[in-house]
Amino acid sequence: MKNREISIAFQTDKRAGDYIALARLVNQYAFDAVTVYCDAPYQPSYGPLLLMAPHIKRARLGPSGIPPSRMHPIDIAAQTALLADLAEGGVYLGLVRGGWLADHGINELKPPITALREAIYIIRALLAGESAGCNGRVYRIAEHVRAPWPLPSQPVPLQIGTWGAKLAGLAGEAADEVKIGGSANPDVIPLIADYIAAGEARVGRERGAVNIVIGAVSVVDDDREAARWVARKSVALYIPIVSKLDPTLKIDPELMLRVEAQVKIGDDDAAARLIPDDILDRFIFAGDPADIIEQCARLYDAGAQRIELGTPHSVSEAATGIQLIGEQVIPALREYLG
Repeated sequence: MKNREISIAFQTDKRAGDYIALARLVNQYAFDAVTVYCDAPYQPSYGPLLLMAPHIKRARLGPSGIPPSRMHPIDIAAQTALLADLAEGGVYLGLVRGGWLADHGINELKPPITALREAIYIIRALLAGESAGCNGRVYRIAEHVRAPWPLPSQPVPLQIGTWGAKLAGLAGEAADEVKIGGSANPDVIPLIADYIAAGEARVGRERGAVNIVIGAVSVVDDDREAARWVARKSVALYIPIVSKLDPTLKIDPELMLRVEAQVKIGDDDAAARLIPDDILDRFIFAGDPADIIEQCARLYDAGAQRIELGTPHSVSEAATGIQLIGEQVIPALREYLG
């Protein structure tokens, strides 16, 4: 059986000193990976990762995930190699199509699956010291183009973030992990595994060769009710969108319309009160440490190899949630997994 892992993720909205302080805190605990996001218009991933890397000795670091529409594959490869030079625990690379691109004046590369396939080829060739020459539908790169910078000493694992069958199939052909973002729903894991398996079969890989990572907003606090209230307010902002991505959920569309209407008029409290407990637990990690342990155990049992606990981590200071995760959640899950 593959090792089961737990990671922590941060939004890129901080001062330089905050990233360093968080890295030092996270390094005290047995996290397997530390992730930062790459959502527009937040800071791109590599600046925060490079600030954190000197202070993290065990966990691997990576972005989850970068849209090639926002950053060229040559730059992704170069930044990944530089991060690998600093990260003692190793690195990984997450790629996605990207969300909210048009809202920020970023044109998505078309066709999107082809763009990602070609980006993967270019990035891997550069990181291996090979020619990145590409005469593709999206990218045109001369044959003489090779990495002019030091290469990583180890292969860089590739993650693809998606809910879709086509992109999950591409991951089955070419990636090491698939990230299901914005979900804590065990029922979606077998479905995504089937999507991945179609790609694995096309290239002769064994089913299950690609790991599944699942992650979402997390709010952990000894005050269980306070944590779940903050979580309700957080999830109200995106549940009307993410709920449409998960075909395993049977959620009343009228309920989602009511939630969305309250969010649009700025009444987050009213929106939060509309979300019942069973729906909340499918989209977010929320409650005291015992709640989080129980949620994670269900996800591991459903087939997740890694669980990623995302921002904001606690009711007030992120450090409080990180400490609870590190001191109570991780040891309990290690014991559960044997």
